[in-house]
Amino acid sequence: MATRIRHSLTVRVTHWVIALSGILLLFSGFGQLPLYKRYNLIKVPGFAWSSNYEITLVIHYLTAAVFTAAVCFHLVYHYRRREFGILPKRGDISDSIKGFKAMFGLGEEPHHEKFQAKQRVIYTIIGSTSLLLIVTGLLKSYKNLGAIVLDPMLLQWVAITHTVTGGIFMMLFLAHVAALLLKNHRPMIPSMITGRIDKEYAEKHHPGW
Repeated sequence: MATRIRHSLTVRVTHWVIALSGILLLFSGFGQLPLYKRYNLIKVPGFAWSSNYEITLVIHYLTAAVFTAAVCFHLVYHYRRREFGILPKRGDISDSIKGFKAMFGLGEEPHHEKFQAKQRVIYTIIGSTSLLLIVTGLLKSYKNLGAIVLDPMLLQWVAITHTVTGGIFMMLFLAHVAALLLKNHRPMIPSMITGRIDKEYAEKHHPGW
């Protein structure tokens, strides 16, 4: 089967670091609410620690540092290489609607470049959500430095925003994974592991690439 390179090793490693640290952030973050003791996750073998606030807090801080560093690296790396193909363009919303319809056999797939219109839209939404999580997370950590005092009302809104944004991030993450499992998108999965994609699929679904 003929293939072509879609993603470099650097892109793939960055993607998986962000994905895995994001999963740990969600797990450790929701563990501080607390949820796992209430819903008996602690009774599952190997998860007795999940209701321990100190442990989940350390995991959250460590993975937040990794997540933030990976996101910053991603932005700087592609900016320096002038790789902006994933950023939204005019007409992406209408093309995304056409693309979703085509997934269910309702119309033709619009003309795509390396990234589909709906991929650019989803990237923008997930990216914005990730940045909001980072900013609000840093503000929440900022108050723990000791001598620095922030307005209690500001901290309350920051905490609420961080928690709600975390929930939105989780739903977007699940939607992203679910979309890849659809028949039309499955051929793209190997590209995030090996970096290569089926050439025939690329020519058919990404003719502008």
